[in-house]
Amino acid sequence: MSWRDSLIRIATYEVETLQKRLKEILDRYDSILRMLDSLDLEAEEEKLRARTDPSIAWCHPDYVRAWKQRRERMLADLSAVEMEAEGARDALASAFEELKKIEHVAELAAKQEARELQKREDAALDEIALRNASQRPKGAA
Repeated sequence: MSWRDSLIRIATYEVETLQKRLKEILDRYDSILRMLDSLDLEAEEEKLRARTDPSIAWCHPDYVRAWKQRRERMLADLSAVEMEAEGARDALASAFEELKKIEHVAELAAKQEARELQKREDAALDEIALRNASQRPKGAA
């Protein structure tokens, strides 16, 4: 395995790792959104219960206060996850750029090696032709 293949594999691994990390972060984001939706639905149901059942209505203000606190915590968590996702996206973009640079350098190096190999082969063939030409008698064509 050449140095080019090794570098490309390492850079590809880094990109894949960062893609997995970003997916995990986005999954957490979606989970928080689902929990927020669930919390909001629960609050609506509790509100309806409080309207219909006087025994529940007296503790509804406490429920609303607790609901607001939970919702604020979830929104703070959501904001933190958004920032984390933005950082993960930036890291992924940088890693992808690095991968493309490595691939480009590897391609240029491969082309350069191919040119050098071609030059060596041409020189060897020229040398063989010169030897053959020098070994022929002068009158033969």
